Amino acid sequence: MSEKTGTFVVTHAESESAVVRDVETAQVHTLASNPGLEVHDVLEATVAPEPPLEVTWEVIDVGDRRSIELVDSDLEPTQHEKDLAADAEVGDLQQEERAGTGEIHVFCVPEDEVEAAATDVLEDEETVARAARLEAVRVEVRRAPDAGVLSVRYLPD
Repeated sequence: MSEKTGTFVVTHAESESAVVRDVETAQVHTLASNPGLEVHDVLEATVAPEPPLEVTWEVIDVGDRRSIELVDSDLEPTQHEKDLAADAEVGDLQQEERAGTGEIHVFCVPEDEVEAAATDVLEDEETVARAARLEAVRVEVRRAPDAGVLSVRYLPD
């Protein structure tokens, strides 16, 4: 095995070890030590297998490090987000790039499932990986239960 350079999300962190996931390939690497990483940290880094067994990895270079903040907002989706949802069927996802960087995802869900859907998004490891790919540092989840609308905003700051 050889070293790998990419974008990694920390999915598990303890004082003595950590687990990182490549956001492009979804490959998981267990680190033999934890160089101060916390869950939801994103690393632009190079990792390499540790000899002799090469079953654990080590971080050998970090180009950038940031943390993804997950926010369960008490705000409702914007009027624009509600308008996007109005053109969609239940179960549909509308995606739109934000001006600058980031994206907005708007989901149409049954009114009685909006809260559960918001919880699912906030707990889903893929939400953080998507934020890392989009170079976001904040993910804001807004909901309008009476309208069956859930918005997920991937924000640069």
